[in-house]
Amino acid sequence: MITAIVLIHAEVHSIPETARAVADVPGVSEVYSCAGDVDLIAVVKVRTHEEIAEVITGRVNRVTGVVRTDTHIAFKSYSSADVDAGFSIGE
Repeated sequence: MITAIVLIHAEVHSIPETARAVADVPGVSEVYSCAGDVDLIAVVKVRTHEEIAEVITGRVNRVTGVVRTDTHIAFKSYSSADVDAGFSIGE
């Protein structure tokens, strides 16, 4: 599973509606409204890299109220005490 964190700048007057619409996009697992430099943070979980572009560029960016997005691929980090943990891209 590949996880992407999407920082979303939204039209201020439509943040709640935009958040609901983004949360309804297939592949989006969580959406958070936040204060600070961005308006929403979405967590996207997909199986392939090609799906990331489809979900974010093809769907999230086209949601009414989304002004722009900034995507970050997330790699799981493990505690130094976790001796059984392995590292692989997308896990």
